[in-house]
Amino acid sequence: MKISGVDIRPGNILEYERGIWKVAKIQHTQPGKGGAYMQVEMKNLQDGRKTNVRFRSADTVERVRLDTKDFQFLYHDGEMLVFMDKDDYEQINLPADLVGEAAAFLQDGMDVTLEMWDEKPISVALPDQVEATIVEADAVVKGQTASSSYKPALLDNGVRVMVPPHIESGTRIVVDVYERTYVGKAN
Repeated sequence: MKISGVDIRPGNILEYERGIWKVAKIQHTQPGKGGAYMQVEMKNLQDGRKTNVRFRSADTVERVRLDTKDFQFLYHDGEMLVFMDKDDYEQINLPADLVGEAAAFLQDGMDVTLEMWDEKPISVALPDQVEATIVEADAVVKGQTASSSYKPALLDNGVRVMVPPHIESGTRIVVDVYERTYVGKAN
């Protein structure tokens, strides 16, 4: 589906210069001279390159719809991740960099969504929030409890997050996967 350059929004998937790009940021600019344009920051979903492109209102670009398919994460196999199709139980191996930094939050048996383009997986979406156990939490510094200060804590998957002072080692918490922030205590 063709869209105008000024209708581009963050999260859109575009076909540009024979590649598939995901829009990260946009900025609408109206200079004193000349026409308005949209400054678009995009990331290539096939090779990870980033670029900034200016689209004028007269420019059109192809918006791509990706197919999504439900998979289950099975295990790490070196640098590869093994997923199972939940419909036909077929297994596929994908490189860990396809998941990005969120790969640290993958847990055995976790349900994920693969975005497919031309029958090829180009990105893996994890749940927005996961439960994790704190293995190490710094002690609260005396006198800092009056303000809402946070302290660093290490999770069982090796990721560091900031948690409230009352959270101790051994506590199960809910963490935002993409922001890497504390959400709350797990039930």
